[in-house]
Amino acid sequence: MIALAVMVAGALGAVTRFVVDGAVRHRWPTTTPWGTFAINVSGSALLGVLAGVVVFHGAPHEWQLIAGTGFCGGYTTFSTASFETVRLVQRNDRWRAGAYAIGTLVASVTACAVGMWVAWLV
Repeated sequence: MIALAVMVAGALGAVTRFVVDGAVRHRWPTTTPWGTFAINVSGSALLGVLAGVVVFHGAPHEWQLIAGTGFCGGYTTFSTASFETVRLVQRNDRWRAGAYAIGTLVASVTACAVGMWVAWLV
């Protein structure tokens, strides 16, 4: 039953990613992939909150599996961020590619840590 819940949550995460990315691309049309950036940072923050609730407050481990592995796994996308970084390099926009790659990593890890901290505070 958990596997089915993870599958459904993953599908919901993927659809949410599709909607958010489309909305960001429509609002801010640029060669910088801000949609993927926003998705990975917000998904990392959500995963941090979920992990914090499980670790610090004893929430059921199944929450982490379903919402973390399922929804956040379907929502966030390291592979797309990698691909978009390569595309920036191919367009000879190496500075932007480097800034995007490093910025995504730093912002996502920070967002996860902040999410865990928020869960710890509550």
